[in-house]
Amino acid sequence: MSPLETLLVDEQSGVLTVTLNRPKTANAMNLVMVNELSQVMDYVAKAKVRVLVLQGAAGNFCAGGDIKDMQASRGDSVALAKLNRAFGLMIEKANTLPCVVICALQGAVLGGGLGLACVSDVAISDNSSRFAMPETSLGILPAQIAPFVVERVGLTAARRLALLGLRITSEEALAFGLIHQVAVNEEDLQRQVSAAIAAALNCAPQATQMTKALLHQVGQVDMSDLLDQAAKDFANSVAKEGIEGATAFAQKRKPNWHQG
Repeated sequence: MSPLETLLVDEQSGVLTVTLNRPKTANAMNLVMVNELSQVMDYVAKAKVRVLVLQGAAGNFCAGGDIKDMQASRGDSVALAKLNRAFGLMIEKANTLPCVVICALQGAVLGGGLGLACVSDVAISDNSSRFAMPETSLGILPAQIAPFVVERVGLTAARRLALLGLRITSEEALAFGLIHQVAVNEEDLQRQVSAAIAAALNCAPQATQMTKALLHQVGQVDMSDLLDQAAKDFANSVAKEGIEGATAFAQKRKPNWHQG
C-alpha cells in the first residue's frame, strides 16, 4: 500500500488492524480517508488477510462525513455526487471482502461510521458509543449508507433512525441487531475483539471466504441454482480443508490451516 495520511495500519499474522486517525474531527471521513480506506479494501481483497479490524483513534470510531469537505464543494453538484459515491463504492468493497471484518466501536458511530459498522461481520462496542444517522437533521440524505442500514436492522428500525436522527446507546443498538456484543469498558472491548479474532482464525480461510460469498448471494440468486452450486462447493471443501478439519477434530487439536 502507498503511504497513508489518515489511517494507521498494522498487520500481524493474517490480521490487519486499521485505525481511523483524524482524532481532532472524531475521525470524520474526508475524501482522503475514503480513498485510503478504499485502497486498504483493495489490498485486503488480494492479500492473505484473514481478519480486518476497523477501529478509531482517541475514543471515537467515526463521526461520519466531514462537513467541511461537503461545504467546500457545495457549489459543484457533480463534485459532491462524486464524493458521496466514492464513499459508497468503498463501503460496497468492505461489505463483500473475503475475510472476517470486525468493527471495534467507541464514542461517535455516526453517519458513514454507522454505515461501516453495518457491513462488518462482527460489531463490538463499549458502553461509550452513541449511534446515529444524523443526516436529515443536517439537511442532507444518508444516501450511501441507508441501504446497508436497512439490510442490517430492517426497514422499520432504519426508518426510525434515519427519519428522526436519533442517537441511541450501545444497548439499544444491540437490541435490534446493529451490533453483536457490548463491552463494559475499553479493556473489555479489546478482550472481546481478541476473542473474536481468535475464533475467526480457528476457522478455515477458504471455507470462511466461500461461506461469506454464499451468504451474500441469498436473495440475489435463484435459490435452487444457489443450492446446486453450494453442494459442489461443499464437496470440494470436504476433499480439501475438510481433511485437516476432520483430522484435527479426531486428534482433539486445533487445525493448522494454510492460506491460499
